[in-house]
Amino acid sequence: MQEHFHFTTDRSKIQKQYAAIFVFVSAQLSCIQVHLHRRNRHLVKQEDAVIIAIHLLGKLLGFTSERAWHRFVIGNLFPKEKFLERSRYHRRCRSLRFAIKWIRHELAKRGQHHAYAVVDSLPIELCHAVRMNRVKRFQGIADIGYCTSKKQWYYGFKLHLQVTDQGLPMGYVVTEASCHDRMAAESVMTQIPHPYNFGDKGFISRNLQKRLYEEYQMALWTPSRKNQKHRASETWEPWIQQKRNVIETVFSVLVDQYCITGIRANSIIGFEVALDGIWLAYSLVTLGLVER
Repeated sequence: MQEHFHFTTDRSKIQKQYAAIFVFVSAQLSCIQVHLHRRNRHLVKQEDAVIIAIHLLGKLLGFTSERAWHRFVIGNLFPKEKFLERSRYHRRCRSLRFAIKWIRHELAKRGQHHAYAVVDSLPIELCHAVRMNRVKRFQGIADIGYCTSKKQWYYGFKLHLQVTDQGLPMGYVVTEASCHDRMAAESVMTQIPHPYNFGDKGFISRNLQKRLYEEYQMALWTPSRKNQKHRASETWEPWIQQKRNVIETVFSVLVDQYCITGIRANSIIGFEVALDGIWLAYSLVTLGLVER
């Protein structure tokens, strides 16, 4: 809907959202040395904080087309002569990706004070199922995997995510679709360690649980399999499912409102910038720093 000609969101609300993001980003950039080695730096039309704020606002509004978002910006937020040309704007966003990552990581550290964390994975399809045997997008990086919840094969990536009980994203890893949840669990959970973690049946592994506890002092609790010799009590299954409901809600919001499965980038750097922008925008809303 955001990319259609008729955009129904109140323009004053968008300006308030942009102002809140800009104030926060400006304060964060003052804490780090953000200096890009580029020529004619004194001739830039907009400072780095403006570029990052505009990028985050586009993800907050759910734009998936960078071309449509740039057209919206110069038509509603900035005059065309005072804003960057489209290709230069995209290059600036890519060059500022390290600053976006740093800000998101600092926000994610706040999750260590939350009650517990939940880990799970989300499939990111890059094409329709009928084209997955002849698609060339991200060829050699993405592959074909199986989605258990949808009971179908797909071509693309798999997003492994750790969120807190309040829905704040912490660690994340993007792998090929065929990667098992258990293989990426340690990489996700050790980025910003939390002492208490919940996972689904895909994370059942005594070796993994033992290694996490001995090396990082982290506990990982999972449901029990039907054929498991030593099973927990009957009240354990519904209790742990209730704890894990938060990540299902997070995935639903990310897919429906932030269009995380609709990223159109055709390069790894572009995909990375779009994904980090979504994480940071969602984190700002979760922490109440920006209104949705």
